[in-house]
Amino acid sequence: MALWLGLIIGSSLQTITSAAQVTRSSTATVAANKTASAKDFDRWSTQIRQALFIDDPLPALRPRSFGSFSPAPGVIAERVTYDTSYGMRVPAIVYRPTESGKHRPGLVIVNGHSGDKASWYSFYSGVLYAKAGAVVVTYDPVGEYERNSGRASDTKAHDTFISGPEMPQRMGGQMITDVMQAVAYLAQRSDVDPARIAVAAYSMGSFHAAIAGALDPQIRALVLSGGGNLDGAGGYWDSSPKVMCQAGPYHALEFLPDRGAVLYALNQRRGPTFIINGTLDPLVVSPHTMEPFFEDLRNRTAALTGTRAGLFETYWIHEAGHRPNFVTRPAALWLNGQLHFPNGTDSTIRNSGEIHISEWAAETGAHIGAGFQKEVSEGGVRALAADVPNVPRDQLQAVPLEGWQAHKDDYTWEAWVQRAQDASAHRAGGSGPKR
Repeated sequence: MALWLGLIIGSSLQTITSAAQVTRSSTATVAANKTASAKDFDRWSTQIRQALFIDDPLPALRPRSFGSFSPAPGVIAERVTYDTSYGMRVPAIVYRPTESGKHRPGLVIVNGHSGDKASWYSFYSGVLYAKAGAVVVTYDPVGEYERNSGRASDTKAHDTFISGPEMPQRMGGQMITDVMQAVAYLAQRSDVDPARIAVAAYSMGSFHAAIAGALDPQIRALVLSGGGNLDGAGGYWDSSPKVMCQAGPYHALEFLPDRGAVLYALNQRRGPTFIINGTLDPLVVSPHTMEPFFEDLRNRTAALTGTRAGLFETYWIHEAGHRPNFVTRPAALWLNGQLHFPNGTDSTIRNSGEIHISEWAAETGAHIGAGFQKEVSEGGVRALAADVPNVPRDQLQAVPLEGWQAHKDDYTWEAWVQRAQDASAHRAGGSGPKR
């Protein structure tokens, strides 16, 4: 099995690498330690979109509401959907304060592997930051919950290898587009200040969000947890066995002269970035990716942009493993510095109590995935206390079942595969541009 999977992965990455080499041959590169020009950054941004089949402009949103409920005192949760690429729709739960108001900050939560809008950290973040005065979008990634034909969670369907030379790039591009569409959804809401929208992402989501941040100037601030270690050839993201959503899309960006530095330089031009990881996180930490790795990456990024102003920041949580750290005090303080929460100040955040997530889950019945219950992982998170209850999974269903069944080809991973394959075949036939 391992050998068979290795052969498939090797063949797929060889195809992607070959395509990237063709692109590289026609791309002017910037020598090491040489400042890039505005034209360089514009060209790289365009090429990243093209390599990952990200629509430019993005699809019209056409948002639709399916009612609301109150998951906690002072918080309203709205059930909504909106369009994304390939004619698909995204099911989302949007948390906001009960009291009406305008020009609130916005926040998008991007899940890691096996996560969706019913994951504990998604609704915990929604309630926590809505109580602080923000409007928070949580949504299902491709293949999870309402974007799965069985409406199941923890499927990891987006890891399933799909034949075709463009399919990993299209999957990665879809997941990046979903981040950008969530930001666009917030920006068009009358109660959100479009200049104060942040994205907080975990694990696999940190990879997609880092690329989304490199492309989307509407993202004011970016928090990456359980990731952010954008490496080079042979590194974690480059050699990930998850070809469809990680290694394949990253290989497609090999035309960039220094992938990590260019992506962070594009983010630096957009706005601030905060990388918050645990010192025992096996995904991030190795002899090559502790703070010296990030400092070297900062130096290379600064060499490209010609300035150290606005370089990404790093924060380490001692003895912590792989966790969604954006519910913690350090992340909340950093976000408040960027977004200025209406109902929170640095003083109130510092004086707020903390909740040990494994104890909170035991008390409330909230579910933590079997692989993440350990103290070193998600179970050990010290989250800001906000009297967050367990929100039952069925309440976090965005689309009424009858309507979902009638239109499930607009939601599910299985339908996405067919539409992406059709788009690839259409392009190979020369009858249309890249999506």
